[in-house]
Amino acid sequence: MDDLSVTPVNIALNAAVVAVSDLSPRILCVPIDDKTATNANSLPYGAFDPTRHRTFETGLRQSVETRAALKLGYVEQLYTFGDRGRHRVEGGDRAHPVSVGYLALARINPHVGDALQRTGARWRDWYEFFPWEDWRNGRPALLDEIILPRLRSWSFEADNLEAANRRQSRLRLAFGTDDFPWDEERVLDRYELIYDAGLVEESVVDGRYPATGLTHALGYHMRFDHRRIAATAIQRLRSKIKYRPVIFELMPPEFTLTDLQTTVEAISGRHLHKQNFRRLVEGAALVEATGQNSAKTGGRPAALYRFRSQILEERPAPGLRFGRRANS
Repeated sequence: MDDLSVTPVNIALNAAVVAVSDLSPRILCVPIDDKTATNANSLPYGAFDPTRHRTFETGLRQSVETRAALKLGYVEQLYTFGDRGRHRVEGGDRAHPVSVGYLALARINPHVGDALQRTGARWRDWYEFFPWEDWRNGRPALLDEIILPRLRSWSFEADNLEAANRRQSRLRLAFGTDDFPWDEERVLDRYELIYDAGLVEESVVDGRYPATGLTHALGYHMRFDHRRIAATAIQRLRSKIKYRPVIFELMPPEFTLTDLQTTVEAISGRHLHKQNFRRLVEGAALVEATGQNSAKTGGRPAALYRFRSQILEERPAPGLRFGRRANS
């Protein structure tokens, strides 16, 4: 008779909750239940319980509200992370962990700050986890000083020529080397490559490398594969703002065009030319003037705008389609 025994599976629901404040993209981190853990950087998470949750999303929203005292608005499922060995699990008799990752967008409300503090949750700049992704002030120095030299060396350390060619191809596409363009949407590709080369602490924690060999960590590490989930969320959001008006989920009801530009720059990780951006916004017909002005800059009052919701009925894919940036 065939052995019908199966390995049990635990389904975890993980949310990369994103907001923008003080010109920086923020991602919500929560404390870890395991008091022995040395790393406090964790995405909001919770177990799916089919006896209590009708859907995964219902379970996710309940978990985030419980752990972070935050009600979610826009939510979309990213990916199911279930590969064997994606993070080390001690003991052979434990259930296999499967994570269902979500992207959620929020506006930071100062009135709920006390509630967040009580739960121990906090907003962190996502470039603390992915410093190589921030090109707003030019090409990050650590790319040429640390990351690319190590990745090139790793690519030549492959077991055979075919494997070396695959690694070098991944490097060209992910990091825009050899005259390939830097594509801000390849966030997950870059993180996966850095992980596979053993340059992040997660590679060490997962038992794939004894040490990174770096004197300074490449960004803060996260629990399990939460940084991989966060990279997937950033990649999805950077792509989606170009064909859907999700950027306005991160904006207040009324805003200046400068506010909108700095928010887009924070998410995309790149500087945008002011006049070109304004022409892009006007051409996309995504906003409309409110007739009011804002004097918060202390200078000449700036016109206030709001999202023009009628665009959703006029075009199937309204977004801000800015082009790729140069590599230098």
